[in-house]
Amino acid sequence: MTQPANPAPAPDPVADAAALKDATDRLLAAVAQLDDATASKPSLLPGWTRGHVLAHLARNADALLNALAGRPMYVSSEARDGDIERDAPRTVAEHLADVRDTATRLDGAFAARSQADWERTVELRNGVTDLARAIPFRRWIEVELHHVDLGIGYGLDDLPGEFVERELANMARRFSGHPGVPDSIELRTEDGGSWHTGAPESVGSSTLVIAGNPTALVGWLTGRSTGSGLSASEPLPALPSL
Repeated sequence: MTQPANPAPAPDPVADAAALKDATDRLLAAVAQLDDATASKPSLLPGWTRGHVLAHLARNADALLNALAGRPMYVSSEARDGDIERDAPRTVAEHLADVRDTATRLDGAFAARSQADWERTVELRNGVTDLARAIPFRRWIEVELHHVDLGIGYGLDDLPGEFVERELANMARRFSGHPGVPDSIELRTEDGGSWHTGAPESVGSSTLVIAGNPTALVGWLTGRSTGSGLSASEPLPALPSL
């Protein structure tokens, strides 16, 4: 039976904050093994070095702190991009300190929140709103996927199973009804899971079935793979950039 793309189960922010801390520790341990020359080389994200990825992670933590405090995440898109460009050339030691310190501040903000605080609505980028309790998982996504983007030995297959399952459902919701995904799509996993995304299902219209393991689906949905390992009766559609 196809699962609806919405609604999402209520996240547990305390558990997600703990999982996020584990993911951050893995990232920091990996980055600590780099030298400055390696950090300045291209990442797997077009146009970004590994330094850009690390700078983005640090500034994203600051931005989420702003959102939790009721402030805009970024002054502007231009300021966000400028901060990343400014910080990208830093040394590995500087990147490590920045990512570690900003992550620690964010973790402290999570620990200080009451149950009522978690139920408050916060504003994210581009007018998007969400409950504060979703922020730890949102940050977990940033850390896991950008760890992959660094291209330093942590790949899609290294992502924790719980994270993969939740991110698959999250991406199905994200593209459900998206104007950039005109196809009606059913995502199927080998264990019988199924999610609908893209255009609404309607009588007389065809639905493109895309099947594979959860990791392969997440890789394609997040733009981290071209769809290797997936099967479909038609070519995979192009997805909007995240």
